[in-house]
Amino acid sequence: MDTKSRSARVYPCQKCPLKDRKVFRDLTGDELNFISRFKKGELSVDKGGTVLAEGTRNPHLYTILKGWAFRYKLLTDGRRQIVNFAMPGDLVGLQGTLMGDMQHSVEALSPMLLCVFEREELLRLYEAHPALGYDVTWIAAREESILDENLLSVGRRSALERLAYLLSFIAERARDVGLFNGRPMEIPITQQHLADTLGLSLVHTNKTVRKLAQGKLLRWRDGGCEILDLERLEDLAGWSPVEFPPRPFI
Repeated sequence: MDTKSRSARVYPCQKCPLKDRKVFRDLTGDELNFISRFKKGELSVDKGGTVLAEGTRNPHLYTILKGWAFRYKLLTDGRRQIVNFAMPGDLVGLQGTLMGDMQHSVEALSPMLLCVFEREELLRLYEAHPALGYDVTWIAAREESILDENLLSVGRRSALERLAYLLSFIAERARDVGLFNGRPMEIPITQQHLADTLGLSLVHTNKTVRKLAQGKLLRWRDGGCEILDLERLEDLAGWSPVEFPPRPFI
């Protein structure tokens, strides 16, 4: 069964639910009009659906409007490394646009809604709106900085610190883009997702999760992991979020 389906344009760019969030920079009227023409439609993806597949060419790139996803790579024997999590406002598929074949896959952690753009028209964005071209470059640089921090975590933090950092980082990002909206901080991931991100066995991950649960920093639910004490998680990880000016999105 195909897990992706086209939907009518529910959200005109001028009424985008993301543009009024403080975490994102304001777009000018000309920029909004251009992005509206650049956008070809919206795509809904079921939980567990593949948005992009490693080794394939996809004519589109996407901005996440609603939902959660993760990026990952596979070894030939099927072992998986999750390299990052994606949320509303994130641009996915840029790597394939610039390098041809996708070098990673993207899977939906929850039902998603994506804005669809033709990757062949990206050059026109750079030509017509250099400021938006700079924004795309900023988005790519931010992804690099996230991967730097993840590599530091996997290479040098203890298992407990790794898990505390990962959950803190995801929770801070999710809160900024409105994924909690005053509800409990529940992240729709499994312990297998955590293990595949942190480079730990599932058994080791489970033991580490139990330690944090016993300290009342988190609670595991059927729908995922609920963060109970974000401040203490950040202290345990030795990490605090960096204050950035409002960030761009396309």
